[in-house]
Amino acid sequence: MKNIKIVSLAACMAWMLSLMLFTSCSSDDSSAEASTGAPVIESVMPSGYNADGTLKPLTPVTLVDPKNYYVIHGKGLLTTKKVYFNDFDTYFRPTFVTDTDIIILVDEDTPYANASNQLKVVTDRGTVVYNLTVAPPVPTFSGFNSINCAEGDQVIIKGKYFLNPVVTLAETATQPAVPVTVVSSTLEQIVVKIPANANHRYLSVANISGAAVSKEAIGTALYDDVLYGVQWGGPWAGKGVNFAYDKDSYQGEKSWQWEFGQWDGGNWGFNVDLTPYKALRIAIKGTKTGRVNFSVNGGVNYVLPVTSTWVYLEIPFSELGNPTSLTMLTFQESNNDGGNTVLFDDIGFVLK
Repeated sequence: MKNIKIVSLAACMAWMLSLMLFTSCSSDDSSAEASTGAPVIESVMPSGYNADGTLKPLTPVTLVDPKNYYVIHGKGLLTTKKVYFNDFDTYFRPTFVTDTDIIILVDEDTPYANASNQLKVVTDRGTVVYNLTVAPPVPTFSGFNSINCAEGDQVIIKGKYFLNPVVTLAETATQPAVPVTVVSSTLEQIVVKIPANANHRYLSVANISGAAVSKEAIGTALYDDVLYGVQWGGPWAGKGVNFAYDKDSYQGEKSWQWEFGQWDGGNWGFNVDLTPYKALRIAIKGTKTGRVNFSVNGGVNYVLPVTSTWVYLEIPFSELGNPTSLTMLTFQESNNDGGNTVLFDDIGFVLK
């Protein structure tokens, strides 16, 4: 740990030294004369370190990323009072300001949609505006519904930062990406139309900053607002099950609510070939902390941990007895303290 601290301190000192050298080299006689007039912005350049530990090159950019440092380079900047990215008042350290440069962190709350796409610096000697785009964060993908969709179905994707989204069936080792038609979109929801041959493909959403891929592949759900393929079975007590609970969900609009009595449980029948899959996925949440015994085809018992927040699990088949087909799922409450109300969601399979 001591070595890591020393390296980090050295890196920080090297970074600050590089910035000091840059600003010193930039402050020539012509910039000193310009400082008596209105401010000028000549360029904006990234500052700091790349992921591999190398210094970022001081190369002008027209697109900036929130939560990253940049150098605003120009003239007449010494008396800067305010800096705005897309009209968002952005904090800066006065000690990071010279007549030719401002070192500033772009705030993560900077607006990026329907924005002015401008950097504005206000000084005692005037205001300068510079055309600059603030990138949205990389998209986040919280789920899509329904997972067991078919060609032509309209599916709702939920997440964040969907600015001008591009949706595809994600590229795989053997298949290229396939465009997916966007019907409508907001920053947090996209409606798409599913193309042909989409089964067992993941959905990808990209913006100018990057892409996110769904955890679930199309056609891999056992429960997705509805329970699929049940042939027989049910709760041992014959009550307490609601497959359309709409007050809380992990993905989609609904979850499976089960009001377990103490040691109550139930069996649910299916007929699924498990050859394409390597694991079973499930999301679980309870009214109180507890546990639910779980098994596939009456085999090896696996304990599902229950907390008052959603827990997402991917359980390898090796921990469930290595089944080659699915004929039965068994759930049994095992708190031994009066039962529990448990929500299940996003039950399905993980592709190999």
